[in-house]
Amino acid sequence: MRKKTLSVMLGAAMAASLLSGCGGSSKPADVTTAAPAATTAAPAADTTAAPEADTEAPAADAASSDDLIVVGYAQVGAESDWRTANTESFKSTFTEENGYKLIFDDAQQKQENQIKAIRSFIQQDVDYIVVAPVVETGWEAVLQEAQEAGIPVILSDRMMDVDESLYECWVGGNFIKEGEDAGTWLAKYLEDQGRGDEEINIVTLQGTIGASAQVGRTEGFANILAEHSNWKMLDKQTGEFTQAKGQEVMESFLKSYDDIDVVVAENDNMAFGAIDAIKAAGKTCGPDGDIIIFSFDAVKAAFDAMIAGDLNAAFECNPLHGPRVDEIIKKLEKGETVEKIQYVDEAYFDTSMDLEAIKAERAY
Repeated sequence: MRKKTLSVMLGAAMAASLLSGCGGSSKPADVTTAAPAATTAAPAADTTAAPEADTEAPAADAASSDDLIVVGYAQVGAESDWRTANTESFKSTFTEENGYKLIFDDAQQKQENQIKAIRSFIQQDVDYIVVAPVVETGWEAVLQEAQEAGIPVILSDRMMDVDESLYECWVGGNFIKEGEDAGTWLAKYLEDQGRGDEEINIVTLQGTIGASAQVGRTEGFANILAEHSNWKMLDKQTGEFTQAKGQEVMESFLKSYDDIDVVVAENDNMAFGAIDAIKAAGKTCGPDGDIIIFSFDAVKAAFDAMIAGDLNAAFECNPLHGPRVDEIIKKLEKGETVEKIQYVDEAYFDTSMDLEAIKAERAY
């Protein structure tokens, strides 16, 4: 429940007891003015426009502002197409029209920036804090501060290794299952190619080490790898979830290993970098190429790469978390309990499918 309700009621009682009217000046601490510089989603709601209105307009504007649920979102950054889609999902959901004011912060993939943003949200007395943590550890102190301030915290995309009492719930993909699904797909693909018993040399472009997606996808694929004695993991290195780093690491792999059969890219953007490196080395990849390559996220650019014949498959990590978080907040506003772990729906796609038709219907 929002903490502002009590303060609004007290403010109304005090105003009623005054003999002389204060107009708009009676509510200097309105939440829409708490952090105007940080607001990206709803600047039009600021009460700074009130002086040009008539004498009753400031009070009406303030009341309207008090009705908005203020959400602070500490985003990882903008390292990938998936992250961009995730950000847009929140910005398009948490609008004034839907009853929200969103304060958005891009941490540029630095934990210290996210911690600073969360503390800023606490100081601004937001109603809810949403965090997509860059790594899993090191959050206890700042989440304790949020809890002491009575602000519910919702985790998006990535998990935190903290006591579950410090956050309301988590929304995201089942990363271990994604990795297992990829391994299962590879086994069937190799079998269909008549290579089921062949020795298969694999390299992995890992995401940011310690991030939930990296941990889960690595673990999930390793579970299937262990079932195949003829599969050999030659190397694993982080590509930091970026295309540039993915290309750099793939270039290193190609120099170190002459016979790479499979590239596991733990997100689409690293796969794009790997494809560039493979082509630059005079090799080919994809269904008709020298190297099998698949990725995770399944953004539209991955569909383009599959259609072009450069990428074999993409395993979906649904970035559209905004509507699910909206549902959660609405339940919490009603005093209802919510499930601690909430997985979003996900699928996989490969070149055996009608990718053009599927892509045309996708939002990301």
